[in-house]
Amino acid sequence: MKKTARRNAHLNQSKDMVRLAVAALEEKKGEDIKIIDIEKVSVIADYFVIASASNINQLQALVDNVEEVLYKAGYPCRQKEGNSGSTWVLMDYSDVIIHVFSKEDRLFYDLERIWRDGKVLESVDELGEEGKTETPSSGSDQE
Repeated sequence: MKKTARRNAHLNQSKDMVRLAVAALEEKKGEDIKIIDIEKVSVIADYFVIASASNINQLQALVDNVEEVLYKAGYPCRQKEGNSGSTWVLMDYSDVIIHVFSKEDRLFYDLERIWRDGKVLESVDELGEEGKTETPSSGSDQE
């Protein structure tokens, strides 16, 4: 497989993860969801997905739902920082890094400002059609 074909397949997989993560966050009413395309400005990942929660319980529900949806789609979390009492949880899916914050911590750490050289996407529609899959709901009992 040529290098560009491998890279395109890789980016399609990253876009698929982003779509699934955003759908999982929206399902649990995550707030102010942003996607930052950092592929051209960093080697650590292709995308950041950032969301806010109103309280600790919602934050944990968001994290649990993202983990469940991505795991069922074949994307296990490689590393997770933060625990059930944390006000910022980072989930590392290698090429996609998901940050779920309390509103206060999100304002304080301001990742959007730190990564301003990346391209902020307001919705998954800005990802393009490549890598588009059905976004399964974690709320169903279907496997």
